Amino acid sequence: MQLKEVIGLGVAGNFARHLEQAGELEDFKHVVTENADAPKGIFPFYLPNSDSFLGLYPIGTDRLDLPTYEANAQVEPEIAVLFDIVYNGAHEVVDLQAQKFTTFNDCTIRKEGAKKISEKKSWGENAKGIGDKWIAIDHFEEGGVMDSYHLCSFVKRDGVVHPYGVDAPLLGYSYFYTRLKKWLIEKMNRQEDFGPLENIAAHLKACRYPKQALISIGATAYAAFGEKNYLQSGDEVYVIAYDIRKDRGDFEASESKVILHQKVQ
Repeated sequence: MQLKEVIGLGVAGNFARHLEQAGELEDFKHVVTENADAPKGIFPFYLPNSDSFLGLYPIGTDRLDLPTYEANAQVEPEIAVLFDIVYNGAHEVVDLQAQKFTTFNDCTIRKEGAKKISEKKSWGENAKGIGDKWIAIDHFEEGGVMDSYHLCSFVKRDGVVHPYGVDAPLLGYSYFYTRLKKWLIEKMNRQEDFGPLENIAAHLKACRYPKQALISIGATAYAAFGEKNYLQSGDEVYVIAYDIRKDRGDFEASESKVILHQKVQ
């Protein structure tokens, strides 16, 4: 599925321990949040119709292209939700209507001296990865289809499969459902250009107020291999969402399971 007219946004710090393990906690030391478990902010990874480096469509399906320069790249295993954006007459976001979700690799380079999160998020085509199918969201609140889903991830290297992120329930996100949606709307309207964060309202305006947003809602904590190993050419990445009532977190396909499989170039 091509999403070239959809703004791409990500949530920073929505799973316990991820920023600390990624070595990025220091970047947010001056960012004040409403409470200790709140995410740190949102960032753009794709801006449709932009002349900046974020205007190049970065989302692939079966391959992940590392930067041509030396870079420490890590999988960021996430759930991505496609939202319809509802604006008022003043072009403020007043609602986000969740349509469907899939797996996502918000692959990130650990770049010293980067002033903005977005500088670590996109370097060309196939810098990101998206799952092989979508699951329709019946309602974005407890009691809905997402309640029973887990997210896990692996990297296969030299024929050996290693857990990369911990197996985590989607209900383990710090902010989820209505709490996340209200927070996203606030940040899309009010987040300032400060520290590693950017003014998202200005980006929405520059992108001519896109009708939809693909929002990656946060990366899980890393397993031991994921924390200590950057990606290499020849690796294979798997990010899997599965319904714990029906499936296991493995590579076997099923109707309810979403598998992202990328070969690293």
